[in-house]
Amino acid sequence: MIDIRALQCFLAVADTLHFGKAAERLHMTQPPLSRQIAGLEKALGVTLLERDSRHVRLTTAGTRFAQDARDVLVGLQQACRSAQQVAAGELGELRVGFMMHAAHSSVPPLARRFIAAHPQVQLRLREALPLALLQGVREGELDAGIGFAPAELHGLALQPLFEEPLCVALPAAHPLARRRQLQVAQLADEALITAPADVVPTLREAIDACFAREGLRPQIRLEVQLQQSIVSLVGEGLGVALVPASLRRLGVPGVVFVALKDAPRVQQVVFWRVGNLNPALPHLIACVG
Repeated sequence: MIDIRALQCFLAVADTLHFGKAAERLHMTQPPLSRQIAGLEKALGVTLLERDSRHVRLTTAGTRFAQDARDVLVGLQQACRSAQQVAAGELGELRVGFMMHAAHSSVPPLARRFIAAHPQVQLRLREALPLALLQGVREGELDAGIGFAPAELHGLALQPLFEEPLCVALPAAHPLARRRQLQVAQLADEALITAPADVVPTLREAIDACFAREGLRPQIRLEVQLQQSIVSLVGEGLGVALVPASLRRLGVPGVVFVALKDAPRVQQVVFWRVGNLNPALPHLIACVG
């Protein structure tokens, strides 16, 4: 087995073609340097250096070995740096899933901050349905998730990321679509399109509480998982919806967004599995806010 010290000794002699200068460079005396070279040649079974009382020359084998040995040492140094960077969360991969509506609000600025601060970490973003997002984080397929807070936080930690009010999405031809602001009472008899309570419990709680304050219950016609799908169904005239205000950016034809008086606010969070050992994860959390 050839050790790194022997390679360093040989390369010092190859660079200087002088045992005394090589020993001085390595802060050692000539006898142990000579023993390192002799041991290296014995291990390889080839002569690397031709030397007499006045000169030192590389053999043909020695010249080639010097080139390859330099590559080995450079590769080793890089491997050491990479290991240190990975351990510090400055190199590697971070897998983050997000609910699709977050692409219109919290995800772009968070991704921009993270990439700017940690350019050597490969940030892999994946859109996901809410239940798949939660499952991916729990099972370790994702390092973190971005969306509404999960109903069951056992084994998870979270950090608030983004907060926004709800607004009303209406078909463009709806009589209320021309209003600048609406009250919940004006939606009492409207067919509502929303997400299931078991999929986005915090959003549904906000909507239910909003109606309950007026002594009302929402008249739910359709339940679908994706906020984008909800807005699309509104555009088809199938009902109205209370959605995060950032979805105005979707620009879905046939849909008008109207402000809601005393609108409840909903929060997006970053959540992750307690015990996740990816060293890049704390850097993502540090970029929140």
